Amino acid sequence: MAEAADIQGMKHSPARRWLGRTAATAAGVPLLAGLLGGLAAPQAAAADSAASPLSTATTGAVKGSPASAAAQPSGPNTVSVALDTLAPSAPTKGDTLTISGTVTNKSKKTVTDARVDLRVGPQLAGRTAIDDAVERSNDTTYDPLPVGGKYKVEFEKLASGISYDFALSVPVSKLGLGADGVYQLGVTLTGRTAAEPYDHTLGVRRTFLPWQPGPVDKKTKFTYLWPLISTSHVSAETGSDDQQTPVFENDDLAQELAPGGRLEQLVSLGSQLPVTWVVDPDLLATVEAMTDPYRVREGKSTVAGKNQLVARTWLNALEKAVQDNGNIVALPFGDPDLASLAHGGENVSGTLGHLQSSSEVAGKTVETILHVPPATDFAWPADGAVDPSIVDVATSAGADKVISRSDSIQDNLPYTASAARPIGGGTTAVVSDTRLSTAFQGDVTKAGSSTLAVQKFLAQSLAVNLQDPSKQRDIVVAPQRTPSASQAQSMARALQGLDGGRWTQPSDLVAAAAAKPDTNATTKVPGPTRYPDKLRDQELPASAFEELKGMGERLGKFKAILTLPDRVATPFANAVNRAVSMSWRGNAKGADQYRDSVNRYLTSLSSEVQLIQKSELTLSGRSATIPVTVQNQLLQGVDNLVLRLQSTNATRLKLDDGSAVTEQPIKIDGGHTQVVKFTGAANANGPVELTAQLYTTDNRPYGSPMTFQVRVSELTPTVMLVIAGGVLMLVLAGVKMYSQRKRAVAAKAAEDKAAADAGAEAGGDTGGGSADDGDSPGRPDNGTEGDASPAPDPAAPDPSADSAAASPGPSATASAAPETPGDLDGAGPGQPSDPAPDTRPESGDPSGKGEKVDR
Repeated sequence: MAEAADIQGMKHSPARRWLGRTAATAAGVPLLAGLLGGLAAPQAAAADSAASPLSTATTGAVKGSPASAAAQPSGPNTVSVALDTLAPSAPTKGDTLTISGTVTNKSKKTVTDARVDLRVGPQLAGRTAIDDAVERSNDTTYDPLPVGGKYKVEFEKLASGISYDFALSVPVSKLGLGADGVYQLGVTLTGRTAAEPYDHTLGVRRTFLPWQPGPVDKKTKFTYLWPLISTSHVSAETGSDDQQTPVFENDDLAQELAPGGRLEQLVSLGSQLPVTWVVDPDLLATVEAMTDPYRVREGKSTVAGKNQLVARTWLNALEKAVQDNGNIVALPFGDPDLASLAHGGENVSGTLGHLQSSSEVAGKTVETILHVPPATDFAWPADGAVDPSIVDVATSAGADKVISRSDSIQDNLPYTASAARPIGGGTTAVVSDTRLSTAFQGDVTKAGSSTLAVQKFLAQSLAVNLQDPSKQRDIVVAPQRTPSASQAQSMARALQGLDGGRWTQPSDLVAAAAAKPDTNATTKVPGPTRYPDKLRDQELPASAFEELKGMGERLGKFKAILTLPDRVATPFANAVNRAVSMSWRGNAKGADQYRDSVNRYLTSLSSEVQLIQKSELTLSGRSATIPVTVQNQLLQGVDNLVLRLQSTNATRLKLDDGSAVTEQPIKIDGGHTQVVKFTGAANANGPVELTAQLYTTDNRPYGSPMTFQVRVSELTPTVMLVIAGGVLMLVLAGVKMYSQRKRAVAAKAAEDKAAADAGAEAGGDTGGGSADDGDSPGRPDNGTEGDASPAPDPAAPDPSADSAAASPGPSATASAAPETPGDLDGAGPGQPSDPAPDTRPESGDPSGKGEKVDR
């Protein structure tokens, strides 16, 4: 059934009313009131206080506590009605519809003669009528008659602030449903108050009941995207070990992966549903990194991560799920914000290069971890909002399919067209349905709100099919990027409601994009002025991309000097991709802090290769060596560096080849320093400022320059003459001292000889005389009288010889006396007057050249 009011952009028609609501319930239709007592209270009322037992006309349970004082509600707002369960969500013939929930008296007055009834409205004509019914949720003017009969729950009274459970079970055959379509289902509470002592509606809750008991001829092909996306958790920093242990900014991801967590629920539920997985490869890489040892930043230090088992369990469950259902799409690594790149980074050179690299690594990452090849040619901008610049950015990274939404690319048609439509340049826009895609964006933590969202979703899906049952269409649903656990549960319940396949059949995103487009559908991309201001306000500013550009330039220079550049290139490239992630939308402060942390770490690494500051240097002479020290504190070697030294005054001090600038190549192992020596030639005295700077081989400066001063002190001929005169004076002083010593030695020798001669003469006067011929051979020699002295004993020692040998002196330098003629062999004792033999090693002659002069 076509409906003109479904045209995009038109307001809801006020003429749509519930006509003939009372006629919808035929008089005399047999109704049976089913009452189920003792049902568990819903999750929403779990925090209420203990119930007060009240007498009722039925077996409805009582719970709750007095409400706090507030403004007194009235009319249909007096009693709150919550629908916690409605099963089955899409009944067929022969089913029994069961509805359970709670009613709570919000007023301060007791409600008496209370009754819960089920009311079935007429069939709603199209999708816009469903929207209108939601807007009239509190309107009780045209409520149809209740099903009545036994199909009601009665309470004698409802105390103020107390919640009461109710349950209704009604055979579908008793609901009076007619043709296939969507019906509004209302649960009302009627009763009396002291101020209004007559039966009237005091509370109402409406929902939708899709009624399609049998399969249709042309089912809608239904594609539901199941996103596995999270925020950025990993920093650019890695450990210095061979495994490059990653450092996490926090350990919050573990909570999402743990049982009951958001990501755990998405995998657990999605594994049982016909969905297309849409995965951010960064999430997979992050979880895989958690399966091994990892570090978590804690203040200025890091601590060991402890959630390896949680990560491993989740990754195994996901791998099994995608193996069973291989429909998987990989977004660019880090899920980059395409709109921010298009609007803020389009004029910053190099920005789109990051997007290109993130797209290239996406497929490899997913296939390596999950062992399933993904589709990588899809782009998904925020909320599916597009303009020409966003499409251009998406296609520049290799995507030829852009996931949009029908509130961005709007069709002027009375029906919902198929998702795929060509938008030029070989690009296909896959337009998701806005109503279905936003069905679970609200708060669905309470059972009542979840039930209403599920029923509305099913009603809209059936309304799409009923627009033109003869035409089969491909519908795509792209929900919020990061659904909560409760939203994922509601989404799963809605898809389970389609399990019967009565008006839909499962499909996948690749098939939907390849489907034959509707020739009547819009193929024009909206202009920039149509882009929502709310989304534009959440984008990264142009300054963020300027900052990333500078970071990229410094990273390029840093990689160029490393012997192992991949150890740095990959972590920083991933960090840059994370810095433009969609997850920073609405969190400008967090985005700034992440970029700052990456920037600081890159700066700290780059500064590990630096010049050591020198103090003032003094050069004496026409030439000298100038040392400059380069330090490498990295754990890997550096190469492809040049150290350039420049003199600011080449007239005073020239370098190496006589120019003002010279350079030498640098290659240093990790953890080492290198002293580079330059030669300087001085031409004049005075200070000269030198500047040392490292350069990459492509002539880009690396690091900060180092400036130091050299003071030149040249040696002139006058200075050389003064120095020569001083040396000459020292030589002359040495010669004079040597001559004086030589004369002293000669004088001492003469004195010693004279003393020896005098001693010899004195000995001859006392005991000397001619020898006796033998007249008195036995006369003793007493030295007093006689003709001759007795012959000396040859065996007796020679006292004079002993004395001479024991006390060598200057006299010993004289030559020895000639041999005595009677002593033929020269071995006889010498005469007392003979000089002592010369046993001294010294010579009185002047010292020879090179000999040391003892002083």
